[in-house]
Amino acid sequence: MMEDKLLVWQCKQGRREALRQIYEKYHVDLLKLAIVLTGEASTAEDIVHDVFVRFARSVPRLSLTGSLKGYLLVSTVNRVRDYSRDHQRRGGPSLEEAAGLPSGDRPPEQWAILSEQLERLRRAMATLPYEQREAVALHVQGGLTFRRIARRQNTSVSTAQGRYRYGIEKLRSLLNGELSP
Repeated sequence: MMEDKLLVWQCKQGRREALRQIYEKYHVDLLKLAIVLTGEASTAEDIVHDVFVRFARSVPRLSLTGSLKGYLLVSTVNRVRDYSRDHQRRGGPSLEEAAGLPSGDRPPEQWAILSEQLERLRRAMATLPYEQREAVALHVQGGLTFRRIARRQNTSVSTAQGRYRYGIEKLRSLLNGELSP
């Protein structure tokens, strides 16, 4: 956390190297989250790049009170929601509809080659309602507390916990118990 605060301070001083270090440190985590939420690698890459562009623009007025990783994860979730809302306005499929569509997209080799298990997990995650998918991804991938997830989803902590629990239970049943919380 101290390293992140130092990097943010360096960014505020105009040091591009600090922004590059932040990008290298967190872009894979943000990409994984965006892929889980959108189900599309190319869309997820666009979203993550947009998150970092917006982050770079906001650095001078940024007042970070929590973790930088948490801030960037929540920014990614917000951008996914914006994308989904904008896409629906233009008549494109919603995230839930898109999750059922076959996709030939694969993440670039630089990120990783999807194994059969990861593909099964992606398909299973796509079957969850968006709120459950978001709660599972933020808790498992992002390490966010249920309190932060509840604030993010504008709901109670028990509802966030329930969304996570129901999501994990459905994933377990789909994956034959291969997933551990």
